[in-house]
Amino acid sequence: MIRLDRVAKSFPGPRPRTVLDRVCLDVARGELVAILGESGSGKSTLLNVIAGLETPDAGTVVVAGADLAVLDDDALTAFRRTHVGFVFQAFHVLPYLTVAQNVALPLRLAGCDERTAAARVSAMLAAVGLAERAAGMPRELSGGELQRIAIARALVHRPQVVLADEPTGNLDPASAQGVIALLRSTLQAEGATGVLVTHSRTAAASADRVLVLTVAGLAPFEGRLS
Repeated sequence: MIRLDRVAKSFPGPRPRTVLDRVCLDVARGELVAILGESGSGKSTLLNVIAGLETPDAGTVVVAGADLAVLDDDALTAFRRTHVGFVFQAFHVLPYLTVAQNVALPLRLAGCDERTAAARVSAMLAAVGLAERAAGMPRELSGGELQRIAIARALVHRPQVVLADEPTGNLDPASAQGVIALLRSTLQAEGATGVLVTHSRTAAASADRVLVLTVAGLAPFEGRLS
Protein backbone atom coordinates (compact mmCIF):
# COMPACT_ATOMS: atom_id res chain seq x y z
CA MET A 1 0.00 0.00 0.00
CA ILE A 2 2.94 2.33 0.70
CA ARG A 3 6.37 2.04 -0.87
CA LEU A 4 9.25 4.47 -0.41
CA ASP A 5 12.45 3.71 -2.31
CA ARG A 6 15.62 5.63 -1.40
CA VAL A 7 13.74 8.80 -0.51
CA ALA A 8 15.86 11.83 0.37
CA LYS A 9 14.80 15.25 1.62
CA SER A 10 16.91 18.25 2.64
CA PHE A 11 16.01 21.77 3.64
CA PRO A 12 18.22 24.64 2.40
CA GLY A 13 19.31 27.64 4.41
CA PRO A 14 22.36 29.06 6.16
CA ARG A 15 22.76 25.60 7.67
CA PRO A 16 21.35 23.10 5.15
CA ARG A 17 19.84 20.11 6.89
CA THR A 18 19.30 16.61 5.53
CA VAL A 19 16.17 15.18 7.16
CA LEU A 20 15.65 11.99 5.16
CA ASP A 21 18.55 10.13 3.60
CA ARG A 22 17.79 7.20 1.24
CA VAL A 23 14.82 6.05 3.29
CA CYS A 24 13.13 2.82 2.21
CA LEU A 25 9.76 1.67 3.55
CA ASP A 26 7.15 -0.90 2.56
CA VAL A 27 3.78 -1.02 4.36
CA ALA A 28 1.34 -3.79 3.47
CA ARG A 29 -2.40 -3.34 3.00
CA GLY A 30 -4.11 -3.30 6.41
CA GLU A 31 -0.85 -3.04 8.36
CA LEU A 32 -0.22 -0.51 11.13
CA VAL A 33 3.42 0.58 11.30
CA ALA A 34 4.76 2.77 14.09
CA ILE A 35 7.83 4.92 13.52
CA LEU A 36 9.74 6.07 16.58
CA GLY A 37 12.15 8.97 16.62
CA GLU A 38 13.26 11.93 18.65
CA SER A 39 11.98 15.45 17.96
CA GLY A 40 13.61 16.74 14.79
CA SER A 41 14.41 13.28 13.46
CA GLY A 42 12.23 13.79 10.38
CA LYS A 43 9.11 11.85 11.39
CA SER A 44 6.65 14.55 10.35
CA THR A 45 8.56 15.18 7.12
CA LEU A 46 8.30 11.47 6.34
CA LEU A 47 4.50 11.60 6.76
CA ASN A 48 4.32 14.71 4.58
CA VAL A 49 6.26 12.93 1.85
CA ILE A 50 3.92 9.93 2.02
CA ALA A 51 0.94 12.31 1.74
CA GLY A 52 2.43 14.26 -1.14
CA LEU A 53 2.61 17.43 0.93
CA GLU A 54 6.41 17.50 0.60
CA THR A 55 8.27 16.63 -2.60
CA PRO A 56 11.37 14.51 -2.00
CA ASP A 57 14.66 15.55 -3.52
CA ALA A 58 15.26 11.99 -4.69
CA GLY A 59 13.63 8.59 -4.58
CA THR A 60 10.21 7.14 -5.36
CA VAL A 61 6.96 7.38 -3.38
CA VAL A 62 4.08 5.07 -4.35
CA VAL A 63 0.87 5.15 -2.29
CA ALA A 64 -2.24 3.10 -3.05
CA GLY A 65 -0.80 2.30 -6.47
CA ALA A 66 -0.12 5.92 -7.42
CA ASP A 67 3.37 7.26 -8.13
CA LEU A 68 3.11 10.67 -6.47
CA ALA A 69 5.87 12.16 -8.62
CA VAL A 70 3.67 12.09 -11.73
CA LEU A 71 0.72 13.89 -10.12
CA ASP A 72 0.35 17.67 -10.41
CA ASP A 73 -0.94 19.81 -7.52
CA ASP A 74 -4.61 19.37 -8.40
CA ALA A 75 -4.23 15.63 -8.81
CA LEU A 76 -2.37 15.38 -5.48
CA THR A 77 -5.14 17.29 -3.73
CA ALA A 78 -7.77 14.98 -5.22
CA PHE A 79 -5.65 11.97 -4.28
CA ARG A 80 -5.40 13.03 -0.63
CA ARG A 81 -9.11 13.76 -0.39
CA THR A 82 -9.92 10.29 -1.66
CA HIS A 83 -7.18 8.03 -0.34
CA VAL A 84 -5.59 9.62 2.75
CA GLY A 85 -6.81 10.44 6.26
CA PHE A 86 -4.86 12.49 8.82
CA VAL A 87 -4.77 12.46 12.63
CA PHE A 88 -2.72 15.25 14.21
CA GLN A 89 -1.33 15.92 17.68
CA ALA A 90 -3.13 19.28 17.86
CA PHE A 91 -6.49 17.76 16.80
CA HIS A 92 -7.20 20.57 14.25
CA VAL A 93 -10.90 20.48 15.14
CA LEU A 94 -12.66 23.65 13.97
CA PRO A 95 -14.15 25.39 17.05
CA TYR A 96 -17.06 27.04 15.23
CA LEU A 97 -18.44 23.77 13.81
CA THR A 98 -20.38 21.10 15.69
CA VAL A 99 -18.84 17.70 16.28
CA ALA A 100 -20.84 16.20 13.41
CA GLN A 101 -19.88 19.04 11.07
CA ASN A 102 -16.20 18.57 11.88
CA VAL A 103 -16.36 14.86 11.12
CA ALA A 104 -18.25 15.55 7.88
CA LEU A 105 -15.57 17.89 6.45
CA PRO A 106 -13.75 15.29 4.29
CA LEU A 107 -17.07 14.18 2.81
CA ARG A 108 -18.07 17.76 2.01
CA LEU A 109 -14.74 18.38 0.29
CA ALA A 110 -15.26 15.20 -1.74
CA GLY A 111 -18.73 16.35 -2.85
CA CYS A 112 -20.59 13.58 -1.03
CA ASP A 113 -24.39 13.96 -1.01
CA GLU A 114 -26.02 14.95 2.29
CA ARG A 115 -27.83 11.68 2.96
CA THR A 116 -24.73 9.56 2.49
CA ALA A 117 -22.61 12.01 4.48
CA ALA A 118 -25.06 12.01 7.39
CA ALA A 119 -25.13 8.21 7.49
CA ARG A 120 -21.34 7.91 7.44
CA VAL A 121 -20.87 10.58 10.11
CA SER A 122 -23.42 8.89 12.35
CA ALA A 123 -21.71 5.52 11.92
CA MET A 124 -18.24 6.91 12.64
CA LEU A 125 -19.37 8.81 15.74
CA ALA A 126 -20.95 5.60 17.02
CA ALA A 127 -17.72 3.72 16.29
CA VAL A 128 -15.66 6.15 18.40
CA GLY A 129 -18.27 6.23 21.19
CA LEU A 130 -19.41 9.82 20.69
CA ALA A 131 -22.77 9.49 18.98
CA GLU A 132 -24.45 11.49 21.74
CA ARG A 133 -22.02 14.38 21.16
CA ALA A 134 -22.93 14.95 17.50
CA ALA A 135 -24.65 18.30 18.09
CA GLY A 136 -22.12 19.50 20.66
CA MET A 137 -19.30 21.98 20.19
CA PRO A 138 -15.59 21.16 20.47
CA ARG A 139 -15.18 23.40 23.53
CA GLU A 140 -17.39 20.98 25.44
CA LEU A 141 -15.07 18.02 24.86
CA SER A 142 -12.01 16.71 26.69
CA GLY A 143 -8.67 16.21 24.93
CA GLY A 144 -9.30 12.50 24.57
CA GLU A 145 -12.73 13.15 23.08
CA LEU A 146 -11.31 15.70 20.63
CA GLN A 147 -8.79 13.15 19.44
CA ARG A 148 -11.60 10.62 18.96
CA ILE A 149 -13.33 13.19 16.76
CA ALA A 150 -10.09 13.58 14.80
CA ILE A 151 -9.95 9.81 14.27
CA ALA A 152 -13.57 9.74 13.11
CA ARG A 153 -12.88 12.59 10.69
CA ALA A 154 -9.76 10.84 9.35
CA LEU A 155 -11.70 7.66 8.58
CA VAL A 156 -15.16 8.89 7.59
CA HIS A 157 -14.36 9.04 3.86
CA ARG A 158 -12.97 5.48 4.01
CA PRO A 159 -9.38 6.25 2.98
CA GLN A 160 -6.95 3.49 2.15
CA VAL A 161 -4.14 5.13 4.15
CA VAL A 162 -4.29 6.89 7.54
CA LEU A 163 -1.33 8.96 8.73
CA ALA A 164 -1.12 9.81 12.44
CA ASP A 165 1.39 12.44 13.59
CA GLU A 166 2.04 12.23 17.37
CA PRO A 167 -1.70 11.69 18.02
CA THR A 168 -1.22 11.22 21.77
CA GLY A 169 1.22 14.05 22.38
CA ASN A 170 -1.34 16.33 24.06
CA LEU A 171 -3.09 13.62 26.08
CA ASP A 172 -2.70 12.23 29.57
CA PRO A 173 -1.47 8.60 29.73
CA ALA A 174 -4.92 7.08 30.26
CA SER A 175 -6.49 9.03 27.39
CA ALA A 176 -3.48 8.29 25.18
CA GLN A 177 -3.82 4.55 25.70
CA GLY A 178 -7.52 4.68 24.88
CA VAL A 179 -6.95 6.73 21.72
CA ILE A 180 -4.28 4.37 20.38
CA ALA A 181 -6.51 1.34 21.05
CA LEU A 182 -9.36 3.11 19.27
CA LEU A 183 -7.17 4.05 16.32
CA ARG A 184 -5.99 0.47 15.99
CA SER A 185 -9.46 -1.07 16.20
CA THR A 186 -11.00 1.47 13.82
CA LEU A 187 -8.28 0.94 11.24
CA GLN A 188 -8.91 -2.80 11.42
CA ALA A 189 -12.66 -2.34 11.10
CA GLU A 190 -12.25 -0.11 8.03
CA GLY A 191 -9.49 -2.21 6.46
CA ALA A 192 -7.18 0.81 6.26
CA THR A 193 -3.39 0.94 6.32
CA GLY A 194 -1.83 3.12 9.01
CA VAL A 195 1.47 4.86 9.69
CA LEU A 196 1.88 6.25 13.20
CA VAL A 197 4.84 8.48 14.02
CA THR A 198 5.54 9.07 17.67
CA HIS A 199 8.22 9.45 20.32
CA SER A 200 6.13 7.30 22.70
CA ARG A 201 7.12 3.66 22.98
CA THR A 202 3.82 2.94 24.70
CA ALA A 203 1.89 4.31 21.71
CA ALA A 204 4.05 2.30 19.32
CA ALA A 205 3.50 -0.96 21.18
CA SER A 206 0.10 -1.58 19.55
CA ALA A 207 1.48 -1.53 16.00
CA ASP A 208 2.10 -4.59 13.85
CA ARG A 209 5.66 -3.42 13.29
CA VAL A 210 7.85 -0.77 14.92
CA LEU A 211 10.68 1.07 13.16
CA VAL A 212 13.03 3.78 14.33
CA LEU A 213 14.03 6.79 12.20
CA THR A 214 17.54 8.19 12.58
CA VAL A 215 20.01 10.00 10.35
CA ALA A 216 20.98 6.57 9.05
CA GLY A 217 17.41 5.89 7.83
CA LEU A 218 14.74 3.46 9.00
CA ALA A 219 15.56 0.29 10.91
CA PRO A 220 13.63 -2.23 13.02
CA PHE A 221 13.25 -1.15 16.64
CA GLU A 222 15.04 -3.58 18.94
CA GLY A 223 14.47 -2.11 22.42
CA ARG A 224 11.68 -2.49 24.96
CA LEU A 225 8.35 -0.88 24.19
CA SER A 226 6.95 -0.90 27.72
